[in-house]
Amino acid sequence: MDKQYNIMVVDDEENSRLGLSKILEKSGFKVFTAEDGRDALDKLESANCDLVITDMKMPNMDGIELLKTIKQTNPHIGVIIVTAYGEVDSYLEAMNLGAFEYLNKPFKVDELKRVINKTLNVKDAENN
Repeated sequence: MDKQYNIMVVDDEENSRLGLSKILEKSGFKVFTAEDGRDALDKLESANCDLVITDMKMPNMDGIELLKTIKQTNPHIGVIIVTAYGEVDSYLEAMNLGAFEYLNKPFKVDELKRVINKTLNVKDAENN
């Protein structure tokens, strides 16, 4: 990748958030973190992010509400939802609202990297 991409990781579980951040930083991404949807929206006002990876179940604002708001205010940002509670209804809702992908935890790092690269490639193609 020529360009450095900015990714926001949103998860109320600190270990998950920090672990994923370290993996992404080692892969060459600039990473921002947020502990829930409201925190993410506050940080998105100043952080120029290409992609948001968000947990589904969080206090204050869950992944679906965050997805809805991002798609209304920053439709150019790709969103990947990750969850330990994969349910068909929430999967369908997330995809209908514009999530690029929906991954069940635990996921393999290689799978996540593949989805991230695919998302960023699609976003780049849409913007060119």
